[in-house]
Amino acid sequence: MTESLPFAVLISGRGSNMLALAGAVRSGEIRGHIVAVISDRADAAGLAAAAGRGLATRVLAPEAGEDRGAYGRRLEQALVAAGAGLVALAGFMRILDGGFARAWEGRLLNIHPSLLPAYRGLHTHRRALEAGERWHGCTVHFVTEELDAGPAVIQGRLAVRPGDDEQSLSARVQRLEHIIYPRAVGWFAAGRLAWRDGAAWLDGRRLREPVIEELP
Repeated sequence: MTESLPFAVLISGRGSNMLALAGAVRSGEIRGHIVAVISDRADAAGLAAAAGRGLATRVLAPEAGEDRGAYGRRLEQALVAAGAGLVALAGFMRILDGGFARAWEGRLLNIHPSLLPAYRGLHTHRRALEAGERWHGCTVHFVTEELDAGPAVIQGRLAVRPGDDEQSLSARVQRLEHIIYPRAVGWFAAGRLAWRDGAAWLDGRRLREPVIEELP
């Protein structure tokens, strides 16, 4: 039987995906335990929510004049001290430097609110609506040095409805995020998901395309 995976969650806001991961730990979907919830913002609402669930929290705000590399080194030290074997970015809004991404290669996951490679970066729901997309969703991917470009593991996909606006589409996509992110972390904790030769592997097979979770 695999051991319990120690993992850290990085947040900048409400931490809804962090709470979804914590819930999946409690239910047994993820065979692991959260060793730290770290935020770059002291006012992140997710910190109080995490503390209320008995999780260790820490604020690691950028210092005046600090570049990405220096911040990444401090973050690396905090994660090592916490004993993290995996890092899950969950609405963490700081762009991490290449050195950090290389140090955690294969142990760094992110949830992005689009069907990557479409709509990297910000304002994904607005951009999808403006483009008249029929389908939209979210992607869990391994993080690499290039922003939102690492190998995709699983995507949640839904049909864009005629009456959707940015707010309604965001809410529907977020519900999908809360399904697929715990699933991906659960696969990693169980030893089913791995990084090998610059690619994502699931159950011993290289993922040429992400697993699709589709909702109407």
